[in-house]
Amino acid sequence: MFTGIIEELGTVAAIDHLDDSAVITIDAEGLVDDLGLGGSLAVNGVCLTSVRTGDASPPGSATAESPGTSGAESSGSLTAEVPCPFIAEVMGETLRLTGLGALRPGDRVNLERCTPAAGRFDGHVVQGHVDGCGELLSRDDYGQWSTLRIGIPYSLAPYTAIKGSIALNGVSLTLTAVSEPTEASAWVEVGLIPATLTHTTFGDLAPGNPVNVEVDVLAKYTARLLSFGTTPDTTTVFNSTNATRQGADHG
Repeated sequence: MFTGIIEELGTVAAIDHLDDSAVITIDAEGLVDDLGLGGSLAVNGVCLTSVRTGDASPPGSATAESPGTSGAESSGSLTAEVPCPFIAEVMGETLRLTGLGALRPGDRVNLERCTPAAGRFDGHVVQGHVDGCGELLSRDDYGQWSTLRIGIPYSLAPYTAIKGSIALNGVSLTLTAVSEPTEASAWVEVGLIPATLTHTTFGDLAPGNPVNVEVDVLAKYTARLLSFGTTPDTTTVFNSTNATRQGADHG
């Protein structure tokens, strides 16, 4: 679990494209020095798992001695050139449904380590499970702040509300405006202070750039519950299970 409070800006060092997946290497500026095999890192809001086992690169990745798997398309710096990098394997579905597929070597990305149990909770509940990919429609830059309008998939619009929470490219933000249900296209707006623009990738985001969208998990569970039209009676479910088990025992 994450909170949407970005800890560091990383840089994409390399992307090795395979048939329907990719291996992405990120220079995480020391954030992952103690992150070993199986550790989690949110990259632009996408929860990825480290495949690093202590050396600079995972089995089968490109190195100075080995050009990589036959048929793989490699771009950017070699993984061995980045000290203590974060390396993750990304399947094709993730590449297609998030903005990770559009990343190129040299791109900056928002990074957040998973939240420790005893840590301070400063943002909102962020799972790192991106619900859809939107794009920046427009931005208005003022003297001390900026307003960004992001187009989102229409199916996500019901989970948005003014003053509600949303994670955009992994950043926990408060919605300042949302589209009306009658509008053909869905969008949300956020207001960003200089600190957010400086310490996240939003300072460089241009119209047309993809934006990973994760709506509030509480809104998703609420909608799921309401879709059944009634509150499930967990006591009845439990007793029914026990009765079934007792009947089987006496049979």
